[in-house]
Amino acid sequence: MKWNTLESMKDWTAALEASDEQPVVVFKHSNRCNISRMALKLTEQRWELPACVKPFLLDLLNHRTVSNAISQDLETEHQSPQLLLVRNGKTVHCANHSNIDPVDLLPYL
Repeated sequence: MKWNTLESMKDWTAALEASDEQPVVVFKHSNRCNISRMALKLTEQRWELPACVKPFLLDLLNHRTVSNAISQDLETEHQSPQLLLVRNGKTVHCANHSNIDPVDLLPYL
């Protein structure tokens, strides 16, 4: 799988707008956290979602403002790691920590 990166508010706005046309997945990652590293690796290994799903990766330590905007815009509590499925600008599914598995997103597509 190939991640699109979220590094700016412009990137986040584009991702949120893209969710009107296709499902968007956002993975909020902290590279200082072992659980986050394991969840990211699992997500990459188990990624079986259709090509229409657009995946975004956020390094929340380097882009905290973007992370906060995501939490506010999607009305979700900030967590790390966190996997969000977004459609039409709304959170359809949210998983945190050891509950992250991209296969769980399939019923929501």
